[in-house]
This record gives sequence, structure tokens and C-alpha cells, in this order.
Amino acid sequence: MIERNIKIELETGLQARPAAQFVQHANRFSSDIFIEKENKRVNAKSIMGLMSLAVGTGESIKLIADGSDEETAMEQLHEFVKEK
Repeated sequence: MIERNIKIELETGLQARPAAQFVQHANRFSSDIFIEKENKRVNAKSIMGLMSLAVGTGESIKLIADGSDEETAMEQLHEFVKEK
């Protein structure tokens, strides 16, 4: 299992379209992927879960990946939220 604290740099945060794109990326991996914000953990492969966190620009989250492709998943998803 890999955990990484990440600052969201997307212009609109993980809201609406970026959230849907993030979920699509997460679903490409076989690993379990979670996001934590303020002690609330959600499945990153669930649009409803991700939207419930209301992650805005500049906020920090913890990204957690656990499985056979966890390293690749972590790197690619981290790159996604660093885009501006």
C-alpha cells in the first residue's frame, strides 16, 4: 500500500468534469484507490464518493493505492491532479 499527501493544483479542483476524468483514470487500475480529506475516506473509483469530498483548488488530500499496479496508479493519478 502506498499513501501520498497531494496538493490539488487543478484550476477547478476535483469538481464536476475533472472529478469524472479522475474517476475514469482510477478505474483503469486493478488496485484499490482511495482519497482522504479531513479524515473522510472515499473510493476514488466512485464519482459520488469523490464529489462528496468537494475538493477545491489548493486543498490537500491523501491518495491511497493498494494492489498489483499501485505504483503506476499513484504516479499517474498524482500527475493528473498536478495539471493546471
